[in-house]
Amino acid sequence: MGRIDRTFRIVPASVIALATLLAGCATALPSLEGRAPTTALTDTAGTRLGRVLEPVVAAHPGKTGVHPLLKPRDAFATRALLAAVAEKSLDVQYYIWHGDPVGYLLFEALWQAAERGVRVRLLLDDNNTGGLDPTLAALDAHPNVEVRLYNPFLQRSGRIFGYLGDFQRLNRRMHNKSFTADNQVTVVGGRNIGGEYFGVGSDMVFADLDVAAIGTAVHEVSRQFDLYWNSPSAYPAASFVGTPGPEGVGDLKARFAAARANPESVAYLEALRTTPVVRDILDRRVSFEWAKATVVYDDPAKTLDTQARADFLLFPALVRAIGRPEKSLDLVSPYFVPGKEGTESLAALARGGVQVRVLTNSLAASDVAVVHAGYAKRRHDLLHAGVRLFELKPTATEELPPERTGVGSSSSSGLHAKTFAVDRERIFVGSFNFDLRSALLNTEMGLVIDSAVLAQSMADGFDSIIPLAAYEVVLAADGSSLQWIERTSAGEKRHDTEPETGWLRRTGVGVMSLLPIDWLL
Repeated sequence: MGRIDRTFRIVPASVIALATLLAGCATALPSLEGRAPTTALTDTAGTRLGRVLEPVVAAHPGKTGVHPLLKPRDAFATRALLAAVAEKSLDVQYYIWHGDPVGYLLFEALWQAAERGVRVRLLLDDNNTGGLDPTLAALDAHPNVEVRLYNPFLQRSGRIFGYLGDFQRLNRRMHNKSFTADNQVTVVGGRNIGGEYFGVGSDMVFADLDVAAIGTAVHEVSRQFDLYWNSPSAYPAASFVGTPGPEGVGDLKARFAAARANPESVAYLEALRTTPVVRDILDRRVSFEWAKATVVYDDPAKTLDTQARADFLLFPALVRAIGRPEKSLDLVSPYFVPGKEGTESLAALARGGVQVRVLTNSLAASDVAVVHAGYAKRRHDLLHAGVRLFELKPTATEELPPERTGVGSSSSSGLHAKTFAVDRERIFVGSFNFDLRSALLNTEMGLVIDSAVLAQSMADGFDSIIPLAAYEVVLAADGSSLQWIERTSAGEKRHDTEPETGWLRRTGVGVMSLLPIDWLL
């Protein structure tokens, strides 16, 4: 998640308190009467993607072909090019869709597909659609596009104040991310839609991970999309954004043109020309890792259920699918807030002989200090148990070659990938952060992939790349204070305080770590 998608994590305590008092004053949402249920199209074998993939998929019955999308501009281009080759359907589900050049380039890709007759279903969590109402209204008015808003805000501006009367509902968000073309290819992972997720940001570029998948898992991703699309929390956008005025479509096309003309768009438009993934899929040249893959996801009933019933939750299914670590656990989570029970579980694994390694954001790389506070207070317990902790440097993109990051060297770095590997045999890629919010409040999804190749690749990263891209946090000789080891080509340096941070910020994190707010983070 990025700076905007973490709004609910930084709602002032006074607002939260007042929201709790006023929780019974929420205004009723509109009726869903007349909303037509729809499902993923299954008659897509005759599409271009279907014809190309049928013999490839048939040669691997019961398995899923997975291709990692590590470089951010490749991840952008794959989505845009899938929209360009789709012939029947696009099912698109996101937590964030920014109104920046990247967002409008992909909005235009959906529009152009609809102009060709492709059915487009766009499901957006409403927490981050501020300022997009005219765009969504114009898109939704297209006869081949339907937009739905998940868990919508009645108040369309100053949304933070919407929490005052409806905190219990609005504090639960849809964090799922999927992009599926013709029910034949899907992209699943950690990236939202916006410049910072695809290699360009004004002050932050996120290191992230998606996978393009074909085969068995695609239809399960489509089933989870249908479940959310037809859920009681998905409202037709027109009920909230209205209908476009006479200039609505013209204004939308002007925004498309402005996005293409923006200097930041040059690199993305070049990526559309040079990224080989979709072209290689069509030419049957792409290298897929074939494996058993399980799609895990929360039931959208979790959004309206305040008791967090286990049968609604992704996490138990994720644990069952990936199995208990016996040898190793490599975990990457940008917002790592394990809480008391999670800390005890990880510590027990480490004490039992399992190699546990965690990569999260350093305080200098974190975009929300309060979340770092939820993690920082657990470091001593984890380290004493033998867990190894790595914190991404804000300068990681400067210190690693572009072929390892996929971005230039001028931007600050932040971690956004959500992935972990067990025993160098199985790996999870998806939207789930290792925190209580992902476990209990937000809805999440992802793939558990039984692939030693992908899991070993992640372990290799911890062995070689991560020690250079991150500080390793260790216990000092006295056993009570912490040190941060910085490894560079020039040698090793130790810091006694959190690197690249000031006294005031560190003090603020220390104070916030005393607050009992882990469940909100």
